[in-house]
Amino acid sequence: MEIKCPNCEKQLLQTDSGAHCEACQQDFHLEARCPDCHKPLEVLKACGAVDYFCQNGHGLISKKRVQFVPVAN
Repeated sequence: MEIKCPNCEKQLLQTDSGAHCEACQQDFHLEARCPDCHKPLEVLKACGAVDYFCQNGHGLISKKRVQFVPVAN
């Protein structure tokens, strides 16, 4: 998964807590968004599994379809 910095458009490096931009020296957390309505998804964690749910009528979203957007810490 390639995610670009919203400031300088360079590729972000994934970290344990989100992502980091070497060029800007800024840390970001990654927000899961619905690919259909682009609104934040609810993250459901149970028994080691992670699922994503859209509360705007799109239901469960496959991990392959989730869009991760960098948000400044």
